[in-house]
Amino acid sequence: RLYDADGKLLAEWHEKLGPAQSTFVLDSKEVRKRFNLPEFCGQLFIHATKAAGHDIVKYALDAYGDESHMLSCTHDANSWPADYYAGLPAPDEGEDVVLWVQNSQPFPIPEGEIALNIMGEGEVCRLKHGIPPFATYRLSVAELLPKAHWPQQVEIACGKYLVRPRYEVFKKGSPARRRMAHVNVERDDLKVDPKLSTLKEMGKGHILPAPILPLDHYKSLALPTPMGRNQQHLPLMALVYDSKGQKQAEQRLGNLLRNHAQLLDVDKVLNGKRLEGGFGHVEFLYDFSAGAEADGWMHGLFRYVDRKTGHAAESSFGSHMFNSALVYKNEPQSYAGRPPGLSTRLFLRLGVAPYDTFCHLIYPASTPWHETSDTAFLLTAQDGTEVATHKVKIPCSGSHYWKVSEVFSADQLKKARDGYIIVRDSTCRLFGYHGLLSGEQAFSLDHMFGF
Repeated sequence: RLYDADGKLLAEWHEKLGPAQSTFVLDSKEVRKRFNLPEFCGQLFIHATKAAGHDIVKYALDAYGDESHMLSCTHDANSWPADYYAGLPAPDEGEDVVLWVQNSQPFPIPEGEIALNIMGEGEVCRLKHGIPPFATYRLSVAELLPKAHWPQQVEIACGKYLVRPRYEVFKKGSPARRRMAHVNVERDDLKVDPKLSTLKEMGKGHILPAPILPLDHYKSLALPTPMGRNQQHLPLMALVYDSKGQKQAEQRLGNLLRNHAQLLDVDKVLNGKRLEGGFGHVEFLYDFSAGAEADGWMHGLFRYVDRKTGHAAESSFGSHMFNSALVYKNEPQSYAGRPPGLSTRLFLRLGVAPYDTFCHLIYPASTPWHETSDTAFLLTAQDGTEVATHKVKIPCSGSHYWKVSEVFSADQLKKARDGYIIVRDSTCRLFGYHGLLSGEQAFSLDHMFGF
């Protein structure tokens, strides 16, 4: 079902998938042509029957335009309506940050129920505008918070009316650029866990890993984001590793306040030092020498900027305990089922020409684990048949950046059109990020989800 910005039903149709069809591609250009639709803003509802579970149905949303510099992406939203969300970046110079308020309910959102405030600041600014059923509202952060400025971050209050909303950043320039990402659930049920600072057996404990994309091409930035309503401090440190798993730098951030605006610039942390392979990753850890206030819900916003074009992409995620035989509460964990989640099954969608697909895999370990991974890339056709396999070994605490076009042949990719790649490892849990490349003009990036 397709709705316009006012909540009016534009189109409804059914797609019957074949018995062996494992992927389905929906293209807005084709849909508009099929139903003779004008340009519009709205939302799409997909109801899949005979399938259940967050680990069964996945989707990646790629936003593209007629120009090669228009490219962004995000991923599926789980059905977790929350009272609060956070990790919304304040606008940088020349930017308009837009929160897409999508009412996915058959009843209106009353005036004043949606509100924004600068993280850690007391003043809450409410949207004096009701949202009709199934309608979409374009809320510019500057509309409610005109003084907010990056690297400040914004908190969203929405009274369970929204399900992990998306935001879009519009950046002035020639050409003008835009990027899309999602905010995250801010928990109001978590309290500080004093035991976390005493768990010496868990080694590093909670790890929040993020890629350092090839340094010659991209600038890598990271912003820790409070994600618990009771969290007033964030005692953090950052470790920088090269592709081979060797630690190259360390940055202690101190005991950050809830309203902090402390941005980690990888260039400054490395101070001219090169990384083996030209890329690597950063790990945020709790720094209990700076403070003991930790709740296990550590999050961060990770932004990447093309040094030549200025095109940017960003993603955000939270920490886990990785690759440890020990279990503390529900860590190490997977999204559903039993812990400890010591293996990898990641979904990587394939871009179609003229786009190439890239992937950045990270092998984090809270405690010493296997020296290298035993990772396979399974190129899979639309009907679920395996076309080709490629194997790699990633050093523990290392990472692997690769492009699909450099791993699989053009003939293999042709056979797998509208298919996907499964990143599989039965020896360790990897964390991954994916994106598309539009030549040298643009790129997209988001974190991967497993199942």
